[in-house]
Amino acid sequence: MAYGWEGEKTRLVPLDKDRHLENCMRWVNDPEVTEWLLIGDFPMTRLAEEEWFDRFCKGAPKDIVFAIETLDGEHLGTSGIHQIDFRHGTAKTGSLIGEIAQWDKGFGTDAALVRARYCFEVLGLRLLQSAVLGGNERSLRMQAKAGYKECGRIPGKWWKRGAYRDEIVTFLDREGWLEALGGKP
Repeated sequence: MAYGWEGEKTRLVPLDKDRHLENCMRWVNDPEVTEWLLIGDFPMTRLAEEEWFDRFCKGAPKDIVFAIETLDGEHLGTSGIHQIDFRHGTAKTGSLIGEIAQWDKGFGTDAALVRARYCFEVLGLRLLQSAVLGGNERSLRMQAKAGYKECGRIPGKWWKRGAYRDEIVTFLDREGWLEALGGKP
């Protein structure tokens, strides 16, 4: 039986250690998957990944992490809502599509749109912030399709694989999300 928050291509479901841990272990230790992420340059041990899973499976007060699955149940990645601030109606968001064979098929965009629906309609947030390493064109395209807009750039903030990379800061508000959906939630 299907459960979770569903889009046109993906479903966001609660993390499940039995279903999702092995894939996540593989992805966070794959240099191609982590090329443009702030993780992956140090080996992730099983113990460390299990501790991360345990923290988010128990429910962290200001963080929600979903597993991204296809509508057929294939685990593709994770999508997080972090530093939730209900007073100001804000949070930071991020996703990882770990299955390389599924890149560039619209799964990331769909998952971001579903996550935004959850943030705006369920949590009552008003503004989501994200960030992308300069040069990560795939992520920038995905965010733009989901309605995120660039609002700033911090030159050379992060060291990643031999170079200092810019941090490109993006945001999504309800209006941008609705626009990306064609005006209807």
